[in-house]
Amino acid sequence: MTNKTDLDNRFAYHPPVNDVAVGKHQDIRSAAHQLADVIDDYLPDSREKSLAVTAVEEAMFWANAGIARMDHNGERR
Repeated sequence: MTNKTDLDNRFAYHPPVNDVAVGKHQDIRSAAHQLADVIDDYLPDSREKSLAVTAVEEAMFWANAGIARMDHNGERR
C-alpha cells in the first residue's frame, strides 16, 4: 500500500549522495551492459532476445533506484 510520502519519494529526484554512490551507479551500469552484450552475442534477433535485454535494463534501473534512494549511511531517504 502506498501513501503520499511514499509516492513523493518514489517520484523525487535523488542525486548521488557522494562519490561512492556515483561509483556504484557506474558499476551497475557496466555489469548490466556486459550482460546485455553477452545476450546480444548469444541470441538471434527474436522476441526472447528483446525481452531479455529489456529485463536487464529494468534490473539496472531498479538497482540504481535502490542506490539513489539511500542516504550516505545506507538508510532509506
